[in-house]
Amino acid sequence: METSWFTSSHWVMLGLLLGFAVAHSGLAALRPWAEKLIGARLYRVGFALISIPLAVILIVYFFNHRYDGLQLWQVQGQPGVFYLVWTLSAISFLFLYPATFNLLEIAAIQKPQVHLYETGIIRITRHPQMVGQIIWCIAHTLWLGTSFTLVTSLGLIAHHLFGVWHGDRRLTNRYGNAFLEAKERTSVIPFLAILQGRQTLKLQEFLRPAYLGVALFTYGLWKAHPWLMEVTAKVNF
Repeated sequence: METSWFTSSHWVMLGLLLGFAVAHSGLAALRPWAEKLIGARLYRVGFALISIPLAVILIVYFFNHRYDGLQLWQVQGQPGVFYLVWTLSAISFLFLYPATFNLLEIAAIQKPQVHLYETGIIRITRHPQMVGQIIWCIAHTLWLGTSFTLVTSLGLIAHHLFGVWHGDRRLTNRYGNAFLEAKERTSVIPFLAILQGRQTLKLQEFLRPAYLGVALFTYGLWKAHPWLMEVTAKVNF
């Protein structure tokens, strides 16, 4: 039963998240079949043309409704909270984006391929995007403290947890025993495989342009954050 604080925007966001999850994961599941039918580059272009607009809609809607619903807590004025939130956000981007290193493949300039990575951030966790999303959700839910943000975060985390199972299943189907062996040497929980002696952290693997690019992107996003809030506020959505 809907209460006075559980606004319609909560349901809209859940619907948007479900639509994005179905499109994103569904297209990922269809990749082997689609690449045989239309080729890897055209598949990647189609994937981007569907996923990116849906992601932009999600982001804009979240920005414009982030304070909807019940204010569960308010810690924005507490000492150190601002820096904690931005530190967590920066860490989340380090997990979210280096999962795919080859930007030329992302842009379909080079032929997009599925890679069986086992270096860098993958040594820490086999599913860095899931870990990064959880950290991002913790940071922003802490900062905003609203029921709308909490619902959004729970939806995002649920999608990424599904992605853990879905991603492992697709890699198993594609690589068979090679992935199962890599799975034994890695872990979903960050640092677990390292602590158990199944994996070794090699810091030199982080000295690559992808990580520098993410660091610069994070700094640029921090500087542009007020502008983004201003621009999205002009969208009547």
